[in-house]
Amino acid sequence: MYEKLLVAVDHSECTGRVIDAARELARLAGGEVWLLHVLERAAPGKYAGPALAGNETRAEEQATVDAVAGEFTKAGIKAHGELRHTVFGYAAREIVEDAKIHDVDAIVMGSRGRGDLAGLVLGSTAHKVIHLTDRPVLVVR
Repeated sequence: MYEKLLVAVDHSECTGRVIDAARELARLAGGEVWLLHVLERAAPGKYAGPALAGNETRAEEQATVDAVAGEFTKAGIKAHGELRHTVFGYAAREIVEDAKIHDVDAIVMGSRGRGDLAGLVLGSTAHKVIHLTDRPVLVVR
């Protein structure tokens, strides 16, 4: 079934539900989890719009990912945490690439639930991942 999961986490309100869903899937399958947090930054000299990542340092972001991995480990699930940097708008490609690297069976991620217009203008990372990957994607709202 889904013995290897890639779980994409961020600072959105649905991240807790993403973690809960992934924990249950991993527990049912006796699986292993790769947690991934992608930091998006503007390309030098370009404006990237309103969805830039916050001002957290790499160490702070890594500590957050490690803490979530620790929650999985306490639940008896083998977990790994990763932090990646990319240019704004390329998070989906990083998620798909990480899924290939770890040869995961499924990707679990959240949806921020933007309206149709905002999703059209800003794009949707979940939507892009679904179209770019050859693996099942569980989108949690």
